[in-house]
Amino acid sequence: MTFVLEPPVSARVIRSDAEAIAVAQELADEFEKDASERDRKRQLPYAEVQKLSQSGLLAITVPKEYGGAGVSNVTLVDVLKILSEGDSSLGQIPQNHLYSVEALRIDGTEAQKQFFFDLILKGMRFGNAFSERGTKNVQDIKTRLTPDGSDYVLNGQKFYSTGALFAHWIPVLCLMDVNGEAKPAIAHLERDSEGVNIIDDWSCFGQKGTGSGTTIFENARVKAEHILPHYPAFERPTTMGAFSQVMHAAVDVGIAGGALRDAIRFVRANPRPWIDAGTEYAYEDPLLIHRFGEMTLKLHAAEAILRRSGEFLDRAFAEMNTENCAAASIAVAEAKAISEEAAIFITNSLFEMAGTKSTMGELNLDRHWRNARALTVHDPSRWKFYAIGNYYLNNANPPRHGYI
Repeated sequence: MTFVLEPPVSARVIRSDAEAIAVAQELADEFEKDASERDRKRQLPYAEVQKLSQSGLLAITVPKEYGGAGVSNVTLVDVLKILSEGDSSLGQIPQNHLYSVEALRIDGTEAQKQFFFDLILKGMRFGNAFSERGTKNVQDIKTRLTPDGSDYVLNGQKFYSTGALFAHWIPVLCLMDVNGEAKPAIAHLERDSEGVNIIDDWSCFGQKGTGSGTTIFENARVKAEHILPHYPAFERPTTMGAFSQVMHAAVDVGIAGGALRDAIRFVRANPRPWIDAGTEYAYEDPLLIHRFGEMTLKLHAAEAILRRSGEFLDRAFAEMNTENCAAASIAVAEAKAISEEAAIFITNSLFEMAGTKSTMGELNLDRHWRNARALTVHDPSRWKFYAIGNYYLNNANPPRHGYI
């Protein structure tokens, strides 16, 4: 398939939280119809991503003073959860776009905000080129910006480049010299810039539609005005890390919700009971009913704690101080931990409750487990539990980085 990237010209401008939720539900219902087929054939969702940006959902966090809806974080996580119930790849793709919008909101110059927020409102999409493979840890960044006249050149290689294949602009996490010290920055390049090579080599068994492969930068030129210093976001109290993590949690909860929906549909449509149940239909089996009760409770608990984390983020947005930002990070860590538990439990239980027929390849129900397992290993929950325990037991604030 040849895909022609349409330049951002115009898109719907969403004006309220309620409108954002309504648009998300409408799109999710549409995306769900062919989600299994896209996954089975690994058809990258170019057309669906275009619909997503034209819907205005990718601009809902643009502040009101710049023409956006400036929705609450409670609404934002609900939007991502709803989209992920329909197709979790299309729920994850906006994450890095929205992260970059937030980075600009808290640290961008006035000129940068005016320039990029205007493009976003017209339907422009950011991709992602943050993570690298083969380094000591996730904070060991090899990609470098080097001064070249009044501008810079960028060299490096990235992986897990979610959304880059579908993007108009690619924000790149890199290091630049600041008073003799290498500091993190985000360089923004148009995707068709000379020296930018996006490779579709994502081979993960889950989240197949995110196109999260390799992006290579070879002497790619970056205008100075398109560089955003990113280190200040973690040298003072901000919600940058928590904002990044809460979107992961929202996608996890969406996967759990989609799996429970499909489990209920399957059991109702295939009511053959187990011989010892003594019932006419499987959905009358008391043990099966009990497990569906567990699945539903775990989903509702994850949804409630996800919403709670959005409320904590909104509080911190209103007053960005050490106490509020630490509390928001812990609330998000709780949401991330429980969302993983719910997603893995429900996607596993689907097969136990639905039986052998549910494992048939033509049904492709295993995509829910594959998607949940692929996404939930991004940031280990064992460290979420540690941060939560250390906060409440020892009054220790979590570290300031993008992974807690």
